[in-house]
Amino acid sequence: MTTTPAQRYLDEMVAKRGYVLDYHKVMAANDFPVLQAADDLVHAAYLAQRRLDRRTKELLFVLSLTVLRADKAHIQSHIRVALDLGVEPQEILEAIEIALPEAGVVAFQHGFDAWREAVNAEALEPSAQVRP
Repeated sequence: MTTTPAQRYLDEMVAKRGYVLDYHKVMAANDFPVLQAADDLVHAAYLAQRRLDRRTKELLFVLSLTVLRADKAHIQSHIRVALDLGVEPQEILEAIEIALPEAGVVAFQHGFDAWREAVNAEALEPSAQVRP
């Protein structure tokens, strides 16, 4: 089976990032040159080793995507990469909590829901009766 340059590029993105998003897949099939150009920017700002380490960059991504109320799957992709890099679930939650004073409860809850699902966070149930 012969692979196209776009397919090879997409596979390399997975190897470098640990994930690809749906728009990456569609752009690879429909406008490969623009995908490459956008990915060059992402590489320079996010993937290239500079002063910030990859763990810190992932926490910043989780926070910024939370504040922007990005798609839950997008936030969770960065949460999973952070976990793979050894970031503790509580550290990720602390990053999301930074959204509270600047972006408010609604933005925080959006990121929190993504985190809760991604890490299978436990919950306590009240012992008092709660109205349905």
